[in-house]
Amino acid sequence: MRLRFVRAWLALAPVLLLAGCSGRAPSTLDPAGPGARRVASLWWLLFWISAGVFAVFLVVLVWAVARRHRSGSIRRGDATRFVVVTGAVVPFVILTGVYAVGLRDMSALRAPEHPAAAAAAPGTVTVEVTGHQWWWEVRYPGTAATTANEIHVPVGTPVQVRLTTDDVLHSFWVPQLMPKTDLIAGQVNTTWITAEEPGTYRGMCAEYCGLQHRYMHFVVVAEPRAAFDAWVAHVASPAPSPDTAAEQRGMQVFLQTGCAACHTVRGTPADGTVGPDLTTVGDRWSLGAGAAPNNTGALGGWVANSQQVKPGNAMPPQPVPAEALPDLVAYLRSLK
Repeated sequence: MRLRFVRAWLALAPVLLLAGCSGRAPSTLDPAGPGARRVASLWWLLFWISAGVFAVFLVVLVWAVARRHRSGSIRRGDATRFVVVTGAVVPFVILTGVYAVGLRDMSALRAPEHPAAAAAAPGTVTVEVTGHQWWWEVRYPGTAATTANEIHVPVGTPVQVRLTTDDVLHSFWVPQLMPKTDLIAGQVNTTWITAEEPGTYRGMCAEYCGLQHRYMHFVVVAEPRAAFDAWVAHVASPAPSPDTAAEQRGMQVFLQTGCAACHTVRGTPADGTVGPDLTTVGDRWSLGAGAAPNNTGALGGWVANSQQVKPGNAMPPQPVPAEALPDLVAYLRSLK
């Protein structure tokens, strides 16, 4: 019975989580930034070319059938010219034009859409993202701000994203903001994000990277510059001290078990670097990069045995006594 419940939850969880991120589906055809708009424009160009070619083909087909019935045959010279024009000249012109547009867009996507404005803007933002199996580590250079599976950016500002991987090949993609960019071991790739309006945009790994590839989601939160600066300052600060007796007991459980060996909570002796930084884990949009919602019940199940929620992840079952688990969860929920 318990196994059936877990399987049903695993099937439903990503749907509920992603549905709650934003009222807009993560479609490339609904762009909210200049990078995605270029991709959408290229898609529509190819669509209308394909539609036009199909329409012309139908007209020519009807014309050929009608002419054959009238004259009984089509002259060899006409057939040869038709094959040369429609089979060689027209495709060459179309493909050359599309190739030229693609090269233009690829060149433009290597830099921010407004590089002069980006260079002149005070406090230009750079974000460092490292892909892991199966979660995203996010750092803001020059600050202590570190989080997981969640990227905040100021609205209307080109943000440089520096991408690398800690293990296998991943691909970073926010369909409404920018095209896919691969994360390659031993190499730093750079992309740019510019969100033109506030909102929460869904992102994902677009390259199969192992068993839990489907649970490697993240969100990009675009907000006004003042709210962004406040968020960075908050995330860079030490974790708040426990308020209640349960939270104080939970902190001791966290420090005395294996949790502190793998995770960091700034302002405490916990300084592990194997797993995500948990300084603000209580505020995050999900657990396990989209595997489960971030609520008390799901967090308790994740701590006790995350392998039932996301099999194959690097976190082993934790030997936390049943009577101490509620205190530990209360402490983790307080880290906001």
